[in-house]
Amino acid sequence: MKRVAAAKKQKNIPISSSKQTGISTWIANGSKSTQEHKDHETPSNEETDCTQDPLEEALVFLTKIKDRTSLKNEALQKHLLSVEKIAQERGLTPEEIDALLNIALSGKFAEVINTRLLKNLIPISTITEDSIVSAVSWLCVGKCSRNTQVLFLKWLIAMYDLIDHKEKVNALYGFFFNFLQDEKLCPFVCHVLYLLTKRENVKPFRVRRLLDLRSKMGSEAPLQALLLMYKSFAPSMVASNVFQSTKMQFKNSENQWKTAIGNIKQRIYGISPTSQPVLAFQPPKKKWNSKLMIPESNSNSDYLAQSSTANCIDFNSHPEFFPVQHLQTFSQLLENIHCLELPSQIGSVLGNHLLLHYVNCVTDDVVYQRMYYWLGQTFREECPWTKIENQKYELEFKEFLDTVLEAECFLQEGFSSCEEFLYRSLPFWDGCCCRSQVLQMISWIPLSSFSEMKPYLCKPLTQLFFTSSLYFKCSVLESLRELLLNWLNWHFLQADMAAELNAGVLNTSVSSLVNSITELIHFVGRLSTIALHLENNSAFLMHFVLDFYEIVCDMFQKYQIPLLVIPPAGVFYPALLSMDSVTVDQLCHIMFRYRTNLIAAKKYLQSKKASLQIKFNRQICQEYNQYITSMVGCLWTSNVFQMDSHPQGIYMEPGVLEKTSVQEYRKALNIVYHPAFTGYAILFMQQIQSEHKIPDIKLIQGKRWDWYLEYLYSQELQGLKVFIESSISRVFRPSQTKPGNYQ
Repeated sequence: MKRVAAAKKQKNIPISSSKQTGISTWIANGSKSTQEHKDHETPSNEETDCTQDPLEEALVFLTKIKDRTSLKNEALQKHLLSVEKIAQERGLTPEEIDALLNIALSGKFAEVINTRLLKNLIPISTITEDSIVSAVSWLCVGKCSRNTQVLFLKWLIAMYDLIDHKEKVNALYGFFFNFLQDEKLCPFVCHVLYLLTKRENVKPFRVRRLLDLRSKMGSEAPLQALLLMYKSFAPSMVASNVFQSTKMQFKNSENQWKTAIGNIKQRIYGISPTSQPVLAFQPPKKKWNSKLMIPESNSNSDYLAQSSTANCIDFNSHPEFFPVQHLQTFSQLLENIHCLELPSQIGSVLGNHLLLHYVNCVTDDVVYQRMYYWLGQTFREECPWTKIENQKYELEFKEFLDTVLEAECFLQEGFSSCEEFLYRSLPFWDGCCCRSQVLQMISWIPLSSFSEMKPYLCKPLTQLFFTSSLYFKCSVLESLRELLLNWLNWHFLQADMAAELNAGVLNTSVSSLVNSITELIHFVGRLSTIALHLENNSAFLMHFVLDFYEIVCDMFQKYQIPLLVIPPAGVFYPALLSMDSVTVDQLCHIMFRYRTNLIAAKKYLQSKKASLQIKFNRQICQEYNQYITSMVGCLWTSNVFQMDSHPQGIYMEPGVLEKTSVQEYRKALNIVYHPAFTGYAILFMQQIQSEHKIPDIKLIQGKRWDWYLEYLYSQELQGLKVFIESSISRVFRPSQTKPGNYQ
């Protein structure tokens, strides 16, 4: 967008219209001036035509001058200084760039002069692709020196984003490829090819040629980077063991032009070169730095607008090819899905929902392989906590992770390369850098054997979990909850395919799923138990723990998972004895759902149509019954200290309880005296007693007990309601006469 704005402002540059004239017009109009330059020994003759623009005059002079003119020629030096001064002050138009390219690469001047001209090829707008084609033709002729050729390639790399169209330039791919055999040009030709490469350019013979060059020249970074680009398009053609080092960067040699263009922009438009970069001068390893969006165009926006109006290209007439740059609507995707070509930078797919739809539908494994290798390479190169030099790019890496997560959420599927990145980097993670993004990535780990995940995920995560803040613990539990939910949703969606699979395959798949989910639940149970102990049974932490078990308790009925797992005592009893009414109410709802799922599982096993073996045994029922007995004895019958039979329960000998000197200790935890409900009891008594009396909750018995129970239900304690109604047998008939309005 910045380049578009700059191009639109170009019309305000104080340059006469004659400066936009073609080089042929300059030569024709400059015959008189050229005639006056025949005698190069007389510099005063240069001043005869004062009305001609200095740059036009210089271009005509440099075009008409004889080959191999002496460097000491005063007229030559004067015109070179004019070119340098004007180029640095206001930049050069496309026509001026074209003329100077032809002059510099034609070989008519010495290398020193060609170098001065190339270093001052500073465009103010775009560069035409015809200029590049003409320049490459001069390279093929070979009249200029190797150093001049190298400098041109550096300039081409720096100006790549300013070339208006690239179709003709890409057609020269084979010419550039042949230059690889020149050892001096090879690093820069690799960089040009890296920028030009599309999927159709990747051929087996080119891969073989690159591997041969690699064996001769060694593992040079430019060759490695080009091979990696080839592998991203055709993973099967390049073996993974080719890349011995992950540091594959090109040398950044474009600063001289970048600085000059920035200075011109600042002078003309008042734009700071540091705050608003002019070109995409980032090295190739930073390709994702531009938020991984598909390039708006391979050309300048204004130029495209004019070109599309003039040429009226109809892509429907070319059904074999539909460029992604023109994909704007979902209907276009449906119409052209058979002839759509993904962009050269596969990472740009992540930021485009239309292309993500295409990726979700396509059956070509190459697309996923390209994404796998590109993401894996980017993670290895850019992770700020595994490479010290990347720490200054933490914000950019965070934006990159957000883009990846958005794509995973859209596809409802995690990338395997993200999983590998987590396993590789978590041991070095401090729990702070990109915390939100990393924990979200954990929730999208694809379903796999949890036993294999333990050493890579559980061990480093556990170490951070127990040594970090309460907020971090809650964030980890939320992430693991989302991981469980994603695995359950994946299984639920796969149930539609059950009819197409035979029973053996289905049972095998479900069996592995059940084992992984069981281990994940037990892992979270251990984390929760220790975390609650460390944080003094924090109600905030308990909220996240019970949220996890809200999903666990309903797996059979809601997600068709043949599995029942009861929460550990280290979670159940702190929740039952909590001073927070929301926590106790949530626990009651969870135990009610466990009861519903247990009954449904028992009926399913007794039915003749049972096709899945539920992981359901006597021990689960026994543990559930122990918990129910404790809850009923605590909240209702007031005998929890005598009736609790769980090994980790709160059973106490009567003698020990008497020594506490607590009056009526038997009732200490029922729905009236429980710390979570005492406040409700006091408010209830204030409403049914006279205002002048002190509320006495001891009076809540008999009819008042039933009224108090209705009062609790009216306070949105629905979990307590369904638990009492389902687990406690009682005769309850609402009184016809109730106390005043306590709703």
